[in-house]
Amino acid sequence: MTVDLISLATISIVAFLCPLIVQSIPGRPLSETVFLLIAGTLLGPFVAGWIQTTDSIALLSDLGLAFLFLLAGFEINPHNLTGHEGKRGLLTWFVTLALAFLVVIIWPTFSARHIDGIAVAIALTTTALGTLLPILQERHLLNTRIGDAVLAYGTWGELCPVIAMTLLLSTRASWQSILILLGFIAIAVVAGIIPKHARKAGSKIFGFIERNANTNSQMMVRGVIVLLVCLTALSAVFKLDIVLGAFAAGFVLRYIIVDDSPVLETKLTSLAYGFFIPLFFIVSGAKIDITAITEQPLLLVEFIVLLLFVRTLPIIISLRTDKHAEPLSPNECITVALYCTTALPLIVAVTAVAVNVGAMSQTTASVLVAAGGITVLIMPILAQLVMRTINAEPIKAAKQIYANPKATPHIIREHRARERTLYRQERDLRRKHLREAAITRGKRLGLSDAQIAELITSSSKKNT
Repeated sequence: MTVDLISLATISIVAFLCPLIVQSIPGRPLSETVFLLIAGTLLGPFVAGWIQTTDSIALLSDLGLAFLFLLAGFEINPHNLTGHEGKRGLLTWFVTLALAFLVVIIWPTFSARHIDGIAVAIALTTTALGTLLPILQERHLLNTRIGDAVLAYGTWGELCPVIAMTLLLSTRASWQSILILLGFIAIAVVAGIIPKHARKAGSKIFGFIERNANTNSQMMVRGVIVLLVCLTALSAVFKLDIVLGAFAAGFVLRYIIVDDSPVLETKLTSLAYGFFIPLFFIVSGAKIDITAITEQPLLLVEFIVLLLFVRTLPIIISLRTDKHAEPLSPNECITVALYCTTALPLIVAVTAVAVNVGAMSQTTASVLVAAGGITVLIMPILAQLVMRTINAEPIKAAKQIYANPKATPHIIREHRARERTLYRQERDLRRKHLREAAITRGKRLGLSDAQIAELITSSSKKNT
């Protein structure tokens, strides 16, 4: 118990300090998630030993993972799955899966016919949408053309690997896995349909829940917790990954609550990001064995390079060849693809499955998890650099400097000024989109002008 409390106290202090550290860095080039992972690694059992991944801490971490995927499922707009770009996102994911298996077949380290190779192939196709959402929010990209494209491609990059894990990493026969998956989906559908119809029919129970949503009972939040914990427990009973249960809970919640519910969303976000999700990332960092990375540095580099080949490249090609969606500039396509190559939670999940069945060593799993953590660090930074660097027209600047070397300082200042102007224009455009989205949502909910103004202010603060 003492070890658990010391670990929890250390995690709480780190979770509190990380936002302060991020805020103190000019330009905020790194996301808070990166610092949580680094702090977890340095304070974990493989370095300082202040954080121990005991069963109690592991359970809280699993709840953090569940909350992460609950919010990811809740944030997903069905249009992102069924719309034109969503369909291309699904097709692109199957292309990445085929490329991933081709890579594993060629890669001598793993076998495409065994669980270790299958786990690596699935890991190469993932997008950490739950991890991306707060980063996109911090950078005012939600409800923009870039944000919509990231959600369209990233949603399938999170959902499909979860299903692939269920079907391909199970030790059961394929037909048994399919039946169990269908049974789980059926139960999840029922879990959504019953409350939905009860709400429409004016059920006394649902009425009581809504009336006590903001009292000491907090019935709406308690209902969401029941949904989340029960579906994750059910997935564990069915020997499915808890990620599937949490993701399903997010979809069910979105189905039940068709209209936006800012108050409920704020409460869930406060609960998740106030405690559980930071804890998950810190504990994920604590599981990384730095000595394993030093033993297999080439594997770390190879995995990140292959992620760029398997996931980034197909998305860029898909975006550039899409003639029906609103066009994106080359730098915007690269930006979307880099964001979609951010991977971590599912890498943790698939490697854990492979380790548990004895198909992968903990050392190799640590390296792959570390690679996933590094993508959380470098991909958002690269995405931001691509946007800002291409806006500065570096090739044109190099040609001007080559033609007139004496004017180098003036040319650099001129191109930097251009980049800053475009950046401010893009920022103002994103804020305009956020304002328009808040007004549209307020009118759809039948809010008064004062309430819409409050919603606009809340949305602005949330994305600042």
